[in-house]
Amino acid sequence: MRVHRLRSLDERVLEQLEEVLIDCVEGGASVSFMLPLSRQKAGEYWRGVAESAVRGERALLAALDSSGRTVQLMLNLPENQPHRGDLAKMLVHRRARRAGVGAALLTAAEECARAEGRSLLVLDTASAEAARLYERHGWQRVGVVPGYALYPDGRPCATTFYFKSLQ
Repeated sequence: MRVHRLRSLDERVLEQLEEVLIDCVEGGASVSFMLPLSRQKAGEYWRGVAESAVRGERALLAALDSSGRTVQLMLNLPENQPHRGDLAKMLVHRRARRAGVGAALLTAAEECARAEGRSLLVLDTASAEAARLYERHGWQRVGVVPGYALYPDGRPCATTFYFKSLQ
């Protein structure tokens, strides 16, 4: 599997990204969207991500085939944080999980961050499965905020925050 940095989205890639986002939300992932998530709303989100990537505000990394996989590295941070990046929207289609996809995306995001001159990464997750992945890859747990966000069905969920030094 190869992870690519996407700088633009054609219709085929946009459809794959829409599908993985919808699948993750339907699977209960707390990734900013509520049920039901329409294809139109998912498409609007990804078009905005693509525009942000073109402006250099974020890096969009993806491994795309019949199952979408993606992660974003947020680069547009305040001027007193030029050394930092935020990992966001690590999305792996349910049918592609437990096959090393998340680890590959995480490694690619860390390499991209280094190439962008970032020495510190932060992220948050509501997923115990994702938390185990991050910890296996050397991310340090900061703590848990109860009721920080909502699951797609409206139930409150706790969120765990992590950081990793790339130095």
